[in-house]
Amino acid sequence: EWTMKTSIVFLLCISAFPGFSQGRVVREDETGFAECNVFFPGQVPPEGFTKPFHVKICQQYNKEPRFATLYSTKDKIPLYSAFKFTKPAQSEEESWLVEPQIDDPENDFHEMVHEADIGGTVANLGANQALTSDYAGSGYDRGLLNPSFLNEEDFQVATYTLTNAVPLSPALSKSWHRDIGNVVEQALIPHCSKKDHLYLLAGAIPSSVQVKGKVSVPESLWLAACCDAPEGWSLGLVKKVNDENSLADLTVRELEEQLLPGVHLFKGNCGEGKQSQEKVEAVLRVVSQIHSGEQVGKNTNQENSGWVRRLAGIIATPFIKLLELLIYIFVELVKSVFYFLWLVVKRVVGTILDGVYSLWNGIVSYLKAISMVLISIPYDVGRVIVNIFMGFLQIVQDVVSLTYRILSIPVGFILHLAAFPYHTICAIPSVLKDAATGIGGTFMLVVDATAAALHGFYYVASHVVKRFVPKGSSDD
Repeated sequence: EWTMKTSIVFLLCISAFPGFSQGRVVREDETGFAECNVFFPGQVPPEGFTKPFHVKICQQYNKEPRFATLYSTKDKIPLYSAFKFTKPAQSEEESWLVEPQIDDPENDFHEMVHEADIGGTVANLGANQALTSDYAGSGYDRGLLNPSFLNEEDFQVATYTLTNAVPLSPALSKSWHRDIGNVVEQALIPHCSKKDHLYLLAGAIPSSVQVKGKVSVPESLWLAACCDAPEGWSLGLVKKVNDENSLADLTVRELEEQLLPGVHLFKGNCGEGKQSQEKVEAVLRVVSQIHSGEQVGKNTNQENSGWVRRLAGIIATPFIKLLELLIYIFVELVKSVFYFLWLVVKRVVGTILDGVYSLWNGIVSYLKAISMVLISIPYDVGRVIVNIFMGFLQIVQDVVSLTYRILSIPVGFILHLAAFPYHTICAIPSVLKDAATGIGGTFMLVVDATAAALHGFYYVASHVVKRFVPKGSSDD
């Protein structure tokens, strides 16, 4: 229970901590990229990316939208990231994140989290997105479409998510980020009159080549820029993966033709019919100079000033590093002190809570036992009374039964004794009568038998005489 409480408090503390990055998979019923529509001209996202495996992600940090990403769960790479140039910040240590809701929409995470912090709480982790293990030992870097160095601190941390990364060789990753950084800082920003109206789309075209049979290696990388301001312009750049030194400039319409059919990157093609050709040409000249390796917009004084700045940087670097080391030691010391205090407070509070919990359990058990005893007293008394009453009724029943049995024996005997004269003496006349009747009947039977015998003898004799004696003599 204490571990669960500690985990809940820890998660709440992390979610409130400024360095906790978060993102959100946009539902289908929401318009565009929800809060991240601000990274598109007129808040209208590109059209034509309509495959069922295209997932819209509003990448957030400190509950604020930082950039938008269209992710392919089939290729396990982003198709594009939409962002604005803020201002370059010092590079921070990489801290890679994943988006749990791409794999498991029903999970309890509503923000990007470190892959190691997920544990086993996300179902099918890695089924729809790339993981750190997919890049490990592959020879490919995790190349950011929205480069971290083009963003200030709050935006920079949010870029280190695997939903913003594509597999690039180390040389290509370095070349791509160098070219994009130079183009944005030297060609695009200086020629857009309203810096907050410069919209950038950095994307990748998937190929059939896959890292570990899962993550697609891009066929080419591209950048689309739109300066949505008076004297606006738009521009497209493409870098082939098989040629790290390539950097072709083209119009946005030409770039769209290399993507999926029916794709429109900017609303109204960023006012293509009203673009300032002078601005477009100026931007292209700078891009051409960057591609050829020339220095852009520097005179002799600027070069001297640059050498002075570099020299000052070399001299100041050790002091800066020392200061960073001291700050790091101080921060770690403060963290250690707070961690120690946290352990002490945790142990003390845990001991107190355990004592209170044990005391509470004892009180509850005592009250429960007393309650059961008090409740059982009336029940036991009632049960004793019922048993006594039932015993009394059984005794009465046994007495009545015994009395009945005792009384039933002489009554039967007397009845049988009183009936004996009737069945014996009174039966004598009847017997004599039956005997006389029998004797008379026997005598009459003898008489009848004698008469019958005489009659028969007479009949036989007369028959013989009639047969053998002549009639004449008979007449005589």
